[in-house]
Amino acid sequence: MGLIDDYQHDHPGEGAVVARLRAFVETHEDCFRRELRVGHVTGSAWLLNRSMERVLLTHHRKLDRWLQLGGHADGNPDVAAVALREAEEESGIAGIRLLLPGIFDVDIHEIPESGREPAHYHYDCRFLLQADVDEGYVVSEESNDLTWIALDDVARYTQDASIMRMLEKSRVRIREL
Repeated sequence: MGLIDDYQHDHPGEGAVVARLRAFVETHEDCFRRELRVGHVTGSAWLLNRSMERVLLTHHRKLDRWLQLGGHADGNPDVAAVALREAEEESGIAGIRLLLPGIFDVDIHEIPESGREPAHYHYDCRFLLQADVDEGYVVSEESNDLTWIALDDVARYTQDASIMRMLEKSRVRIREL
């Protein structure tokens, strides 16, 4: 619970979402397993390039939206490691590192029913990461496309509230780094 406690301390205005995440984790000991049908904890990456002027977004194949990289924990409670793994797997970029040790953003969102998988929630813990490159990536089978987007241009790709929130948080953090 240390990561959640630290996040709550750093983001007191996000008490409602933190309380939902905490209650979910405390109620479901299998919260990191995607087999938990009501929902599960996921790890995502807000991946900045070396110069911290661009973010790598994916046009998600199933959801048909521009999103950050990320995915299922598959039983791993180290959600920072999950975010790193997913960023590398979905981009083909090696040498990705955490810019901050703690959770950068929390978002709880419903994933629509798909095939035999019922609608469920992702309790998404997001981390601020940086790639050692300013170019290059490999589009995985999970994506229609990937692209490095200038921070000032993100709104041209998506108006998703959680993406806009991470964009603003990243601007603040970049000034602090």
